[in-house]
This record gives sequence, structure tokens and C-alpha cells, in this order.
Amino acid sequence: MGIQLIGLSNAKQKLQRSLSAKIASFLVMSGTNNVPKGHVAVYVGETYQRKKRFVIPISYLNHPLFQDLLNLAEEEFGFDHPMGCLTIPCSEDNFTALASILNGS
Repeated sequence: MGIQLIGLSNAKQKLQRSLSAKIASFLVMSGTNNVPKGHVAVYVGETYQRKKRFVIPISYLNHPLFQDLLNLAEEEFGFDHPMGCLTIPCSEDNFTALASILNGS
């Protein structure tokens, strides 16, 4: 019985290392590894082909103005978006104006 538990423990460790390596390689490939702690990456743009990536503080997510943008994103894309990431359907100019307002508050 003790031998089986040791074997099970080793298998669990190998599986965890394997999954960790796969997740790390996915993060490197997707570019999400350069998002600092306390921030989130969002894609902004009015067309699918012309999206720009922004990294914003997570504190923006609780602001009422930003919540309005999130509601627009939910209405347009739902929760199953083909890009698989948080996408805001507005112009880059409007988003940067909002970000500068939120940065000052």
C-alpha cells in the first residue's frame, strides 16, 4: 500500500509539472505573460480586424464608466467571444480618453 501511494504521488508531481509547462508555454505564445500583477489586458476597437491591446489596472473594472463599456461588450459579444479575451467595442480614441479620466480619479 505504501508503494502505491509513493507511485501515485510521483505521478501527481509529473502531471503538475507537465501542466505547468504547457500553461507557461501558452502564456508566452499568447503574450499574456507581460501583464503586471494587478492589471488586465483588454482589446479595444470597433472592427474585429483592428483591435489594439491595452493593459489597464484592475481597479478600472469597478468604475461606473468602465462598467458601461463592459455592458456594451456583453451586449455585443456575450461571454463567448471568438478572440477569447476581454474585448471592448469602442474607438481607441474614446477608450484612451476614458482611461485618462480614470487615471486622474
